[in-house]
Amino acid sequence: MAKAFEMKDFDLTGKVAWVTGASYGIGFAIAKAFAAAGAKIVFNDLSQDKLENGLKSYKEAGIDAHGYVCNVCDEEQVQETVKKIEKDVGVIDILVNNAGIIKRIPMIEMSAADFRAVVDVDLNAPFIVSKAVLPGMIKKGHGKIINICSMMSELGRETVSAYAAAKGGLKMLTRNICSEYGGANIQCNGIGPGYIATPQTAPLRERQPDGSRHPFDQFICAKTPAGRWLDAEELAGPAVFLASDASNAVNGHILYVDGGILAYIGKQPS
Repeated sequence: MAKAFEMKDFDLTGKVAWVTGASYGIGFAIAKAFAAAGAKIVFNDLSQDKLENGLKSYKEAGIDAHGYVCNVCDEEQVQETVKKIEKDVGVIDILVNNAGIIKRIPMIEMSAADFRAVVDVDLNAPFIVSKAVLPGMIKKGHGKIINICSMMSELGRETVSAYAAAKGGLKMLTRNICSEYGGANIQCNGIGPGYIATPQTAPLRERQPDGSRHPFDQFICAKTPAGRWLDAEELAGPAVFLASDASNAVNGHILYVDGGILAYIGKQPS
Protein backbone atom coordinates (compact mmCIF):
# COMPACT_ATOMS: atom_id res chain seq x y z
CA MET A 1 0.00 0.00 0.00
CA ALA A 2 1.34 3.42 -0.98
CA LYS A 3 2.19 5.76 1.86
CA ALA A 4 -0.03 8.76 2.51
CA PHE A 5 1.05 12.09 1.08
CA GLU A 6 2.90 14.44 3.40
CA MET A 7 4.13 17.99 2.79
CA LYS A 8 7.65 16.80 3.59
CA ASP A 9 7.53 14.96 0.27
CA PHE A 10 8.47 18.33 -1.27
CA ASP A 11 11.46 18.69 1.07
CA LEU A 12 14.91 18.57 -0.56
CA THR A 13 16.94 18.79 2.64
CA GLY A 14 20.40 17.31 2.20
CA LYS A 15 19.95 16.55 -1.51
CA VAL A 16 22.80 17.51 -3.83
CA ALA A 17 21.46 19.40 -6.85
CA TRP A 18 23.59 20.27 -9.88
CA VAL A 19 22.01 22.92 -12.13
CA THR A 20 24.13 23.43 -15.24
CA GLY A 21 24.77 26.97 -16.46
CA ALA A 22 23.00 28.43 -13.41
CA SER A 23 24.94 31.65 -12.86
CA TYR A 24 21.84 33.67 -13.82
CA GLY A 25 18.40 33.47 -15.43
CA ILE A 26 16.22 30.37 -15.36
CA GLY A 27 18.92 28.13 -13.87
CA PHE A 28 19.60 30.60 -11.07
CA ALA A 29 15.88 30.88 -10.24
CA ILE A 30 15.55 27.08 -10.08
CA ALA A 31 18.68 26.72 -7.96
CA LYS A 32 17.39 29.35 -5.50
CA ALA A 33 14.13 27.41 -5.17
CA PHE A 34 16.04 24.18 -4.54
CA ALA A 35 18.11 25.92 -1.86
CA ALA A 36 14.94 27.24 -0.20
CA ALA A 37 13.70 23.63 -0.11
CA GLY A 38 16.91 22.52 1.61
CA ALA A 39 19.13 21.28 -1.22
CA LYS A 40 22.89 21.76 -1.53
CA ILE A 41 23.50 23.74 -4.73
CA VAL A 42 26.14 22.99 -7.33
CA PHE A 43 26.48 24.91 -10.60
CA ASN A 44 29.00 25.34 -13.38
CA ASP A 45 30.00 27.91 -15.95
CA LEU A 46 32.45 28.13 -18.83
CA SER A 47 35.01 30.50 -17.30
CA GLN A 48 36.35 31.50 -13.90
CA ASP A 49 35.08 35.06 -14.37
CA LYS A 50 31.53 33.89 -15.05
CA LEU A 51 31.79 31.46 -12.16
CA GLU A 52 32.86 34.23 -9.78
CA ASN A 53 29.93 36.39 -10.86
CA GLY A 54 27.61 33.47 -10.21
CA LEU A 55 29.09 32.80 -6.79
CA LYS A 56 28.61 36.48 -5.93
CA SER A 57 24.92 36.28 -6.91
CA TYR A 58 24.40 33.19 -4.77
CA LYS A 59 26.18 34.80 -1.82
CA GLU A 60 23.95 37.87 -2.12
CA ALA A 61 20.94 35.52 -2.06
CA GLY A 62 22.26 33.89 1.13
CA ILE A 63 23.12 30.60 -0.59
CA ASP A 64 26.39 28.73 -0.04
CA ALA A 65 26.69 27.36 -3.58
CA HIS A 66 29.52 25.24 -4.96
CA GLY A 67 30.78 26.37 -8.37
CA TYR A 68 32.93 24.59 -10.97
CA VAL A 69 34.39 25.64 -14.30
CA CYS A 70 33.12 23.02 -16.74
CA ASN A 71 32.17 22.86 -20.41
CA VAL A 72 29.17 20.52 -20.47
CA CYS A 73 29.95 19.62 -24.09
CA ASP A 74 33.30 18.11 -23.06
CA GLU A 75 32.74 14.56 -21.82
CA GLU A 76 36.12 14.32 -20.09
CA GLN A 77 35.58 17.62 -18.24
CA VAL A 78 32.10 16.56 -17.18
CA GLN A 79 33.31 13.22 -15.83
CA GLU A 80 36.06 14.97 -13.84
CA THR A 81 33.59 17.54 -12.53
CA VAL A 82 31.24 14.82 -11.31
CA LYS A 83 34.14 13.24 -9.41
CA LYS A 84 34.97 16.62 -7.82
CA ILE A 85 31.32 17.21 -6.84
CA GLU A 86 31.07 13.76 -5.27
CA LYS A 87 34.27 14.41 -3.29
CA ASP A 88 33.42 18.00 -2.25
CA VAL A 89 29.65 17.86 -1.76
CA GLY A 90 28.31 14.33 -2.25
CA VAL A 91 26.72 12.09 -4.85
CA ILE A 92 24.36 14.04 -7.09
CA ASP A 93 20.68 13.43 -6.31
CA ILE A 94 19.20 16.01 -8.69
CA LEU A 95 20.46 17.13 -12.10
CA VAL A 96 18.96 20.01 -14.06
CA ASN A 97 20.24 20.21 -17.64
CA ASN A 98 19.71 23.95 -18.02
CA ALA A 99 22.73 25.19 -20.03
CA GLY A 100 21.67 26.13 -23.55
CA ILE A 101 22.17 28.45 -26.50
CA ILE A 102 20.14 29.67 -29.47
CA LYS A 103 21.20 31.08 -32.83
CA ARG A 104 18.41 32.89 -34.66
CA ILE A 105 19.40 32.44 -38.30
CA PRO A 106 17.17 31.53 -41.28
CA MET A 107 17.80 27.91 -42.17
CA ILE A 108 19.12 28.55 -45.69
CA GLU A 109 21.60 31.08 -44.25
CA MET A 110 22.73 28.90 -41.35
CA SER A 111 26.02 27.04 -41.62
CA ALA A 112 26.23 23.39 -40.66
CA ALA A 113 28.80 24.42 -38.05
CA ASP A 114 26.33 26.79 -36.37
CA PHE A 115 23.63 24.10 -36.48
CA ARG A 116 25.99 21.59 -34.87
CA ALA A 117 27.03 24.11 -32.19
CA VAL A 118 23.43 24.54 -31.04
CA VAL A 119 22.73 20.80 -31.07
CA ASP A 120 25.98 20.19 -29.17
CA VAL A 121 25.00 22.43 -26.25
CA ASP A 122 21.25 21.85 -26.23
CA LEU A 123 21.13 18.09 -26.87
CA ASN A 124 24.53 16.41 -26.75
CA ALA A 125 25.47 18.10 -23.45
CA PRO A 126 22.36 16.85 -21.58
CA PHE A 127 23.25 13.35 -22.82
CA ILE A 128 26.87 13.74 -21.64
CA VAL A 129 25.97 15.14 -18.20
CA SER A 130 23.11 12.70 -17.60
CA LYS A 131 25.38 9.79 -18.57
CA ALA A 132 27.96 11.02 -16.05
CA VAL A 133 25.56 11.29 -13.08
CA LEU A 134 23.45 8.18 -13.73
CA PRO A 135 25.91 5.64 -12.24
CA GLY A 136 25.92 7.49 -8.91
CA MET A 137 22.14 7.70 -8.91
CA ILE A 138 21.81 4.00 -9.72
CA LYS A 139 24.20 3.09 -6.90
CA LYS A 140 22.35 5.38 -4.49
CA GLY A 141 18.98 3.92 -5.46
CA HIS A 142 17.26 7.11 -6.58
CA GLY A 143 17.71 10.18 -8.75
CA LYS A 144 15.96 13.05 -10.48
CA ILE A 145 16.93 14.47 -13.87
CA ILE A 146 15.14 17.56 -15.17
CA ASN A 147 15.79 18.68 -18.74
CA ILE A 148 14.98 22.28 -19.65
CA CYS A 149 13.06 21.76 -22.85
CA SER A 150 11.10 24.44 -24.70
CA MET A 151 7.86 25.16 -26.49
CA MET A 152 10.10 24.49 -29.48
CA SER A 153 10.08 20.88 -28.32
CA GLU A 154 6.56 20.94 -29.83
CA LEU A 155 6.41 23.91 -32.22
CA GLY A 156 8.45 25.35 -35.04
CA ARG A 157 9.19 29.01 -35.67
CA GLU A 158 11.16 31.10 -38.14
CA THR A 159 14.96 31.21 -37.69
CA VAL A 160 15.24 28.53 -34.94
CA SER A 161 15.69 25.30 -36.93
CA ALA A 162 18.69 24.13 -34.89
CA TYR A 163 17.16 25.07 -31.54
CA ALA A 164 13.83 23.39 -32.35
CA ALA A 165 15.60 20.26 -33.61
CA ALA A 166 17.71 20.08 -30.45
CA LYS A 167 14.82 20.74 -28.06
CA GLY A 168 12.64 18.21 -29.87
CA GLY A 169 15.46 15.71 -29.46
CA LEU A 170 15.79 16.64 -25.78
CA LYS A 171 12.12 15.78 -25.28
CA MET A 172 12.78 12.30 -26.67
CA LEU A 173 16.02 11.91 -24.68
CA THR A 174 13.93 12.67 -21.59
CA ARG A 175 11.51 9.90 -22.46
CA ASN A 176 14.29 7.47 -23.23
CA ILE A 177 16.12 8.07 -19.92
CA CYS A 178 12.76 7.37 -18.25
CA SER A 179 12.42 4.17 -20.28
CA GLU A 180 15.93 2.91 -19.54
CA TYR A 181 16.32 3.88 -15.89
CA GLY A 182 12.83 4.11 -14.39
CA GLY A 183 13.40 0.64 -12.94
CA ALA A 184 16.37 2.04 -11.00
CA ASN A 185 14.05 4.53 -9.25
CA ILE A 186 15.28 7.41 -11.42
CA GLN A 187 12.76 9.89 -12.75
CA CYS A 188 13.62 12.00 -15.78
CA ASN A 189 11.22 14.78 -16.74
CA GLY A 190 11.36 18.05 -18.63
CA ILE A 191 10.19 21.60 -18.08
CA GLY A 192 9.19 23.63 -21.12
CA PRO A 193 9.27 27.34 -20.25
CA GLY A 194 7.19 29.89 -22.07
CA TYR A 195 8.46 33.37 -22.88
CA ILE A 196 10.31 34.59 -19.79
CA ALA A 197 10.90 38.22 -18.82
CA THR A 198 14.67 38.48 -18.38
CA PRO A 199 17.23 41.25 -18.94
CA GLN A 200 17.97 39.61 -22.30
CA THR A 201 14.34 39.99 -23.45
CA ALA A 202 13.87 43.47 -21.96
CA PRO A 203 14.40 45.26 -25.31
CA LEU A 204 11.51 43.25 -26.75
CA ARG A 205 9.22 44.54 -24.00
CA GLU A 206 10.13 48.22 -24.10
CA ARG A 207 7.59 50.79 -25.19
CA GLN A 208 8.22 52.25 -28.65
CA PRO A 209 8.85 56.01 -29.16
CA ASP A 210 5.16 56.49 -30.04
CA GLY A 211 4.09 54.76 -26.80
CA SER A 212 3.02 51.52 -28.48
CA ARG A 213 4.25 48.08 -27.42
CA HIS A 214 7.04 46.33 -29.29
CA PRO A 215 5.55 44.15 -32.09
CA PHE A 216 7.06 41.00 -30.56
CA ASP A 217 5.67 41.94 -27.14
CA GLN A 218 2.21 42.30 -28.72
CA PHE A 219 2.65 38.94 -30.46
CA ILE A 220 3.61 37.06 -27.29
CA CYS A 221 0.88 38.59 -25.14
CA ALA A 222 -1.72 37.88 -27.83
CA LYS A 223 -0.56 34.25 -28.05
CA THR A 224 -0.56 33.71 -24.28
CA PRO A 225 -3.89 33.21 -22.46
CA ALA A 226 -2.22 34.75 -19.39
CA GLY A 227 -1.70 37.85 -21.53
CA ARG A 228 1.82 38.49 -20.25
CA TRP A 229 5.42 37.36 -20.16
CA LEU A 230 6.31 34.96 -17.37
CA ASP A 231 8.86 35.43 -14.58
CA ALA A 232 11.73 32.97 -14.15
CA GLU A 233 10.60 32.46 -10.54
CA GLU A 234 7.36 30.92 -11.85
CA LEU A 235 9.40 27.87 -12.86
CA ALA A 236 10.46 27.34 -9.24
CA GLY A 237 7.40 25.42 -8.02
CA PRO A 238 7.30 23.00 -10.96
CA ALA A 239 11.05 22.41 -10.62
CA VAL A 240 10.85 21.66 -6.89
CA PHE A 241 7.95 19.27 -7.55
CA LEU A 242 9.89 17.36 -10.22
CA ALA A 243 13.00 17.25 -8.00
CA SER A 244 11.14 15.96 -4.94
CA ASP A 245 9.61 12.69 -3.76
CA ALA A 246 6.20 14.22 -4.52
CA SER A 247 6.83 13.37 -8.19
CA ASN A 248 8.10 9.80 -7.79
CA ALA A 249 5.37 8.45 -10.06
CA VAL A 250 5.92 11.14 -12.72
CA ASN A 251 8.42 10.00 -15.34
CA GLY A 252 9.07 10.85 -18.99
CA HIS A 253 6.77 13.86 -18.79
CA ILE A 254 7.32 17.37 -20.18
CA LEU A 255 5.68 20.00 -17.96
CA TYR A 256 5.05 23.11 -20.03
CA VAL A 257 5.10 26.26 -17.90
CA ASP A 258 4.03 28.59 -20.68
CA GLY A 259 1.01 30.55 -19.49
CA GLY A 260 -1.14 28.38 -21.78
CA ILE A 261 0.46 29.14 -25.16
CA LEU A 262 0.43 25.52 -26.35
CA ALA A 263 -3.29 25.22 -25.56
CA TYR A 264 -4.25 28.37 -27.44
CA ILE A 265 -4.62 29.22 -31.14
CA GLY A 266 -4.36 32.94 -30.42
CA LYS A 267 -6.65 35.94 -30.59
CA GLN A 268 -8.67 36.64 -33.72
CA PRO A 269 -7.48 39.84 -35.38
CA SER A 270 -9.84 42.74 -34.73
